[in-house]
Amino acid sequence: MALDRLDVRILNLLQENAATPLRVLAEAANASVATCQRRIAQLRANGILLKEVAIVDRIRVGRPLTVFVSVELDKQNDALLRTFERRMMAEGDVMACYEVSGEFDFLLIVNSASMERYHAFTRRLFSSNNNVRNFKSNFAMNCSKFETKIPLDDPDTVSVSEEPAV
Repeated sequence: MALDRLDVRILNLLQENAATPLRVLAEAANASVATCQRRIAQLRANGILLKEVAIVDRIRVGRPLTVFVSVELDKQNDALLRTFERRMMAEGDVMACYEVSGEFDFLLIVNSASMERYHAFTRRLFSSNNNVRNFKSNFAMNCSKFETKIPLDDPDTVSVSEEPAV
């Protein structure tokens, strides 16, 4: 499915502020409210628009510790990889879980309230009974950029793959 100019305008506007009233969104996209409503529903149905969220300041809500964790599994097969992914999806402190190439199998972004809480997290999830051979923690010292928006430019070159990225 290819995105047209209206789809791209709607997606860019929603990524700036998903709480924009439909009337304001339609005006900014140069389309009718009904057309925008239909397009948004279609973008959701096609798995392009995954969810609309609020982004909070992690420090002001008491979660100042961000850790990039490289995880090497002891054994790898489809079932073990999926088990690890499901375990990470169930963890509130895990903000992202990527299967990666290279020395490690997964890269996690973990957000924690404190070093003690992160330590308990690693003990609970990376112990030998969870198929983890090794893990490496890199602690964020500062964040100079954090963005969730995927800028969409020329709609003539934007196409959507069949498999959704996570």
